[in-house]
Amino acid sequence: MTAEVIELLAGRRTVVDMTVGSGGHAAALLEAGVARLVGVDRDPEALALARERLSAFGDRVRLVGARFSEVDEDVVGSPVDGVLFDLGVSSMQLDRPDRGFGYRVDGPLDMRMGEGSAAVAGPSAADLVNGLPERELADLIYRLGEEPRSRRIAAAIVRRRPIRTTDQLTGIIVSAVGKRPGGPHPARRTFQALRIAVNRELEELTAALPPAAGLLEPGGRVVVISYHSLEDRIVKRSFRDDDRLHVITKKPLVASAAERGRNPRARSAKLRAAERSTRQVAREAA
Repeated sequence: MTAEVIELLAGRRTVVDMTVGSGGHAAALLEAGVARLVGVDRDPEALALARERLSAFGDRVRLVGARFSEVDEDVVGSPVDGVLFDLGVSSMQLDRPDRGFGYRVDGPLDMRMGEGSAAVAGPSAADLVNGLPERELADLIYRLGEEPRSRRIAAAIVRRRPIRTTDQLTGIIVSAVGKRPGGPHPARRTFQALRIAVNRELEELTAALPPAAGLLEPGGRVVVISYHSLEDRIVKRSFRDDDRLHVITKKPLVASAAERGRNPRARSAKLRAAERSTRQVAREAA
């Protein structure tokens, strides 16, 4: 949803891209007149790609390796009038078999976003799949993947342990629940649940949104693109309950038909935006 992001943030003095990834949105914003951009990502590989892609913009760009919850005024280093979150897993990560995110390519069952950093100290997807009791595993798949067949999937997983690769896990899920021709892949929700749990994505998002609003100057905007209902509900509630913010998008924006045709991942994207209220800032100053 690059066009929508540009419309909301073009021409800003300083934008913090909290999920810089390989630098796609960042490059578009800089080309659209953003004066300075701070790009944040927990994945060292993503930062390396962003550094290469954004090198032409020189000192207009600063890249930071950090989680959402670690970004504060000291990290940003200057007043901010735009913050962008593009949530979820990137195509770059899905396409790398050794990262273990995808159910369409075989690789080790990992899913940790902080490859090569201290962030990898937490449990991998294999640790959860092989270590959780059946009931806890079923609850995790149901809660974070919104998978109605979670108990059947968890029971099949427990019977087939140990599981070390994405192909193994995908095969177990397909054998447990079947695969409908033309329908969504039966492993999609389970992989989503494991990825969210491994990276504590919902906790990070919940912790990050109020401080992100606090970074903004009066009139500054925070824009969030989410890809499933769990994220979208957190964003909607955080914007609604933060009296420093005025919600710009009464209903979430969705990708155009043309973009959905070019990029299937965009079909589930929802964009919400809010603006830092000048009235609230005036009350705080008084």
